[in-house]
Amino acid sequence: MDDVVYDRAGRGEPLVLIHGIGHRRQAWAPVFPLLTAHRDVIAVDLPGFGESPAPSGGYGIEPALVMFKELFTDLGLDRPHVAGNSLGGLLSLALGQAGLVRSVTALSPAGLWNRRQKMYAIATLKAHRALAQRTPPHVVRRIAASASGRRALTGMIVGRPERLTPDVVVDDAHALAFAPGFEPTAAQSRGDFRFTGPVTDVPVTIAWAEHDRILARPRVADLRKVAPRGVFRLLPGCGHVPMSDDPELVARVLLDGSR
Repeated sequence: MDDVVYDRAGRGEPLVLIHGIGHRRQAWAPVFPLLTAHRDVIAVDLPGFGESPAPSGGYGIEPALVMFKELFTDLGLDRPHVAGNSLGGLLSLALGQAGLVRSVTALSPAGLWNRRQKMYAIATLKAHRALAQRTPPHVVRRIAASASGRRALTGMIVGRPERLTPDVVVDDAHALAFAPGFEPTAAQSRGDFRFTGPVTDVPVTIAWAEHDRILARPRVADLRKVAPRGVFRLLPGCGHVPMSDDPELVARVLLDGSR
């Protein structure tokens, strides 16, 4: 199996956390300590992102399912709970449909879009990556030193940029700029790259950020097609990556979804 890098701590039933495209496992840092008293928490860097090397089996949903199945076996996890954001939410839903997990919590998951929404989301993320690649780290750090600067840099991604530290903004920008998995993952969108479900055999929670500026919130009727018995929640005040916007709320959603 590819050498997937992960952080693991806590006690209780296992809960695997999956980040979005261009991000890294540290996206879960604000909620991680709120979960470890209740769950055995494993936050992973997807292959080609963060510190995990590029995968040997390629990118896409099917290679990711193979990777996670092998990872679960290597870590001694018998159908863990799983939670994901954006791309991680899409992969979490796919893991639920494949019967590899015992519950799914998806935060603003990718893949529940129409063609226009998909093109907008991918174009917006590519523009952020291009900006991160063109801006030297010392300039990012100077801009990120102020709350207004953090809002300018990250306001499309999070709802409360002032809660991010300058170090997090700089490190996230570096991760986005240099992730080898970004382009091949984004290239998957040239096909259908939609998740239509249904996920029927495991509990599913889909929570959408109120101020998501990347992905449009689907209608409940459309979510019902993906998860007929799912629980659907709104994350007030949160942006597309909600973990730093309201860690306590996100932790409650994850704990409720993984009961």
